[in-house]
Amino acid sequence: MTTRWMLSAGLLVGALAMAPVTGWAQTATVEGALSAFDVVNDSGRDVYGFEIEIEGAVPGDLYYTMNGQRYGAAVVTPYATGVRVRWSSRYDSASGQYTAKTPQHVPGTPFSWNDCYTAGSRYATSGCEHFGQSMRATAPGKITKVSGYWLVDDPASHGSLIQLHPPAAIPFAAWSIAPPVTISTPPVVVAEVEAPEPPEAPEKYGDAQWVKIYKTQLNRPVTADDLSSTNPAVVPEDPSQLEVSWDILQADPPAGGNGKRNRTRRQNQGSIQADTRTVIRRYELYKYTGAYDALDHKVACADGTCTAPSAGELGDALSAQNTAVNVVADSVTVTRTGNGSVGGASGKISCGNACTTFAPNGTAVSLTANPGGAVFTGWSGACSGTSLSCSLNVTGQVKVGAAFKNQYTLSVGRSNPGTITASPTGNDRLLDCGGNCSAKFTDGTAVTLTAIPPAGKTFSNWAGACSGTSATCTVVITRDTSVQAVFNK
Repeated sequence: MTTRWMLSAGLLVGALAMAPVTGWAQTATVEGALSAFDVVNDSGRDVYGFEIEIEGAVPGDLYYTMNGQRYGAAVVTPYATGVRVRWSSRYDSASGQYTAKTPQHVPGTPFSWNDCYTAGSRYATSGCEHFGQSMRATAPGKITKVSGYWLVDDPASHGSLIQLHPPAAIPFAAWSIAPPVTISTPPVVVAEVEAPEPPEAPEKYGDAQWVKIYKTQLNRPVTADDLSSTNPAVVPEDPSQLEVSWDILQADPPAGGNGKRNRTRRQNQGSIQADTRTVIRRYELYKYTGAYDALDHKVACADGTCTAPSAGELGDALSAQNTAVNVVADSVTVTRTGNGSVGGASGKISCGNACTTFAPNGTAVSLTANPGGAVFTGWSGACSGTSLSCSLNVTGQVKVGAAFKNQYTLSVGRSNPGTITASPTGNDRLLDCGGNCSAKFTDGTAVTLTAIPPAGKTFSNWAGACSGTSATCTVVITRDTSVQAVFNK
């Protein structure tokens, strides 16, 4: 299994028969983990930009950097153990002023996540910004930590910007795929975030934040630009999508946490569906304004569990992290057009209804199209041709299409003796009336009928779906169709 980290803004027609696999399990690949964050300036002062540090990365890992709304294009700078991505204001030496700034957020003022965007009605004064960074494929574990900092003027070198500590409270997520428990276990996608604010003293906990987590899955991949708080079609924000109503994030003391409960990390995981292409989580962070233990600064929530804010414990918004992982599971997916059906895989494929199933990498798969009363017109995707059967090996997300068309009956009648022939031949038989006066044809087939009067007689005209006095008529079959040939006595 390979893994890609991107930090920014993670069907078979026929009977499906799988060859026995020993020791293999359902697998999935993380092909892109994305994030786009809204961050509130709660520093108590105006700031002039923002910077993220990506530990373990090198400049060649960077793929797509969002422009800062106030600050334009970012500047990428490597350092000994990682990469810094900086969105910053220009300094005008003539006026001695920075040309752009993010104002401080005034606690208790009206606030909406939409105000973090230029289109928001209070963007100019909200003290909130939207940023993002994408990265190319890297080895698992290469990126060890991501931190974000507001930028302020350096008092020792006016006109230069330095990081404001502690880091901004943003829960950057690390995505991974958990090893499956059994061969038949669906892949499990794991997201883990760390408490963003470290302790200020060795024996104390860091400041705490309330975290609320939403989750959804989509059957298509997403891009960093999709991950906007103003895009509820992609980003989960509805109460029905809540994964965690409330919890506390709080960094443990470096000395070991005094043996108390570890709230430094929050891990969420869940199985994916076979057709899942993206798992999306939204982390919202809010200030914890409740009590702390006087000795070690550990939260002392009024309810004793910290599973919901009590009165006076929920403060202003701090940040919202919209993060997604694009995954490719080893699976087979059926896409069918028309009224045929698919069955197999011990009931896992029954398409019409269940059109996708997991299949371990390398599995040999046999497919059979079941047209029923329709006509099978051919495979597409990983299969080709018009044979009812197809064989393939599963590698990643395999897609196969199968097309079916309805067939309809063409019935021909005669007034007085005579013969009517048809071209092409029907699906079930040759139409040649006087003998066989009906046949089935695929939807959309153009059928040419020819009226042949007996010796000494003449053809008069057509009726029904044909008209005119010519001895030939062409009719396109789109439904059950009747044609009458009239011969003179």
